Amino acid sequence: MPYIDTKLNFKPTDASITNIKSKLGEAITIFPGKTEQYLMLNFDTDCRMFFAGKDDFKMAMIEVKVFGSIDTCDEMTSAITKIYAEELGIAPDKIYVKYEECYYWGMGGTNF
Repeated sequence: MPYIDTKLNFKPTDASITNIKSKLGEAITIFPGKTEQYLMLNFDTDCRMFFAGKDDFKMAMIEVKVFGSIDTCDEMTSAITKIYAEELGIAPDKIYVKYEECYYWGMGGTNF
């Protein structure tokens, strides 16, 4: 049950979003037992964001929420950073990635 929420301070092309969607679908398997089948993605674009007091460059805040515990965050951060840098031209040091392990997750009217 992974969910990846992306906030960008610019509007990417539809093609870029589609490419990111596909690549995140592959990357999610870095987490044992997780697949694209249950992956949900959200893209908030044109967000008013500042980093180090500035807003004159591309930046991203990516939050990854996963049901259960995860111990491969380093590998996932590397994959996410590569995907967003390649597809959107964001400098790796302007990409923040946050993880949240969720132990209560519902779908289809019930919790796991």
